[in-house]
Amino acid sequence: MTRRLLLLAAALLPLSATAQELPPQPRPRPALPAAVAPEPAAPEAAAPEATPAPEAPEAGPEAPPAADPDATTEAPPAPEASPPEQTSSAAPAPTNGPRLPVDEAFGAFQRGYFLTALEYALPRAEKGDAAAQTLIAEIFAKGLGVAQNAERAAGWYRLASNNGDILATFELALLYQDGVGVERDRKRAAELFAKAAEGGYIPAKYNMALLHVEGIYATPSLVTAATLMKEAADAELPEAQYDYGSMLIEGAGSAPNPAEGARYIALAAEQGLVPAQIDYATLLYLGQGVEKNLEEAVRWYRTAAEAGNPVAQNRFAKLLAVGEGIELNLEDAAMWRALARRQGLSDPSLDRLLVSLSPEGLARAEERARFWPSTPPSLAKPAPAEAAPEKPPASQAEPLPGPTDEGQAPTPPSPAPSTPEPAPPAEPAEPAPQSP
Repeated sequence: MTRRLLLLAAALLPLSATAQELPPQPRPRPALPAAVAPEPAAPEAAAPEATPAPEAPEAGPEAPPAADPDATTEAPPAPEASPPEQTSSAAPAPTNGPRLPVDEAFGAFQRGYFLTALEYALPRAEKGDAAAQTLIAEIFAKGLGVAQNAERAAGWYRLASNNGDILATFELALLYQDGVGVERDRKRAAELFAKAAEGGYIPAKYNMALLHVEGIYATPSLVTAATLMKEAADAELPEAQYDYGSMLIEGAGSAPNPAEGARYIALAAEQGLVPAQIDYATLLYLGQGVEKNLEEAVRWYRTAAEAGNPVAQNRFAKLLAVGEGIELNLEDAAMWRALARRQGLSDPSLDRLLVSLSPEGLARAEERARFWPSTPPSLAKPAPAEAAPEKPPASQAEPLPGPTDEGQAPTPPSPAPSTPEPAPPAEPAEPAPQSP
């Protein structure tokens, strides 16, 4: 307590301007950003105990009282922190990634506005834009919005290929291979296929593999062909999966591996490649590379037969004729045989299996084949007639007749006898006025 009184007394004594000078004030530091500004420093503690100084004459302004660390007075409220201000060094807000320039020509092409796509692509193509040149070539090659013109398409593909477009190089190779729009030149086609394959284009690798198998316009090498075919098969090209699976089963260019070969053929069959579906069904039927499964073999044969393949239609008809893996049905077998015959595939062994079919059943099968995949009108079941709505229960009251049936019109009920109401009493007549 004594210490507090002494400190308070020392703070209240006026200081003489001549006897004691105020200490120099420190220079203010530049303000830091609000986000990193330090907290305000606590008030400095008072000086240690000192004896009271003698009174000085009144002069000079009074110094502010020193802070008492033991005082119980409340401290002034701290100023509210202002929201941090954006400074020039602040990082920009994150975005969703760099925006690519909009390709208006390709966008119009995707939406089916081919003439608009051609209008947007021509100025770019004239400046050497390979993608625009390929787009124009596609429009002329397929006749999209313009007359089909293979010669002009080949010219645009050639320009785009010279400018480094791999797709244009591959398409130009196909034109040289088939002699469409250009003179047929398989050697030039092989060179373009090789160029596109080196650029990593998967269909070009598949075609180069076929050329290595053929060994005429490329070096004959089954090992190189198998390597390229596997790259295309692993890229999920169904034709490459089917051919590579066949090479594995036969051991062409690699060690024989029937199980792996059947797996690749199954992958191609699942992608809808009809030849792969037929071969995979045969593998399931024979149990080669996979476990034998007649029901699955029938399913794959039927899938390929419904796709219109005559070989699958013939084999599916045989399974139906003998009831192997499926219920025996001679009429259905005769229908599939008729479909295969119409595509030029005849099978005497199947004909012998169907000799027991009745003439009526054979006629129905032929008619079904004529309308396949629809049902013949003569065999179509009539639609079930709609059941007549139930009549509501008869009402207790007699139903009213129709408006035109005068004879059955209801007679109005006779009025009930009523008693006559008594007449009101007559009022007495007023006497006639008499003369005086």
